Amino acid sequence: MQSGKEIRSRIKSVENTRKITKAMEMVAASKMRKVQERMRAARPYSSRVRNIAGHLSEANPEYRHPLMVKHKTLKRVGLIVVTTDKGLCGGMNANVLRTLTQRMREFEKSGVACELMVVGSKGLSFLSRIGAKIIAQVTQLGDVPHLDRLVGPAKVLLDGYQNGDLDAIHVFYTRFVNSMQQEPVSLQLVPLSDEELRPDPGAPHHWDYLYEPDAQTVIDELLIRYLEALMYQALAENMASEQSARRMAMKAASDNAGSVIDELRLVYNKTRQAAITTEISEIVSGAAAV
Repeated sequence: MQSGKEIRSRIKSVENTRKITKAMEMVAASKMRKVQERMRAARPYSSRVRNIAGHLSEANPEYRHPLMVKHKTLKRVGLIVVTTDKGLCGGMNANVLRTLTQRMREFEKSGVACELMVVGSKGLSFLSRIGAKIIAQVTQLGDVPHLDRLVGPAKVLLDGYQNGDLDAIHVFYTRFVNSMQQEPVSLQLVPLSDEELRPDPGAPHHWDYLYEPDAQTVIDELLIRYLEALMYQALAENMASEQSARRMAMKAASDNAGSVIDELRLVYNKTRQAAITTEISEIVSGAAAV
């Protein structure tokens, strides 16, 4: 049985740990409000630019952007995975990486090679350990999504698709549902399918536009903005999920630390009571012997 001094030392250690997790929970809660506001502010833009792209694809069907043209065969795909730079956020990164690896196995069984762009240190370290082919990476983005740091690495994959080196590009990230729930998402980025660009089926009519200077220039530029909006939204959703998951993980850690402290105090009191009882018994036995 442990001595009272050892138990008191363990209680002090767990109390110090609980102070840290409680502080991290409060920091995550503060950051969570900011990233959720940013994520929700970006959603209407992403939805609107998707609708406009859908209207344009319907209004000018004779022109097809290269990113909308599906390749005949599927031999090589590009995969973009968005993870966090820091840990202590529960199973969030594990879930999205599990979804990614399952999809990679499916591609490998079909004889399709995979090239990856990784966002976040956690995904980079994991994929480096398993020997995945990483052609672009972005780390240490901080708490604010910066689109300019994503455009360059993403353009490597988009150029590869337009040049015929890649036959499809998929993005994997964690979508924010609510403060208690976040779910991994797999989305085909290119080729842009008709389902992705289809306007709202509830709309009473399709829009038509006058193009200046010409339809090709406008549609080419709009689809690039559409892809940028998808990337930004994926990063914003992932950051909101990260702070929510970290807050829940730190709250669970603080609650567990409180339970451990209660159990240790109970053990300490029993140990102390046993020591007192033993000491009294020894005193009584000594007095009886005298």
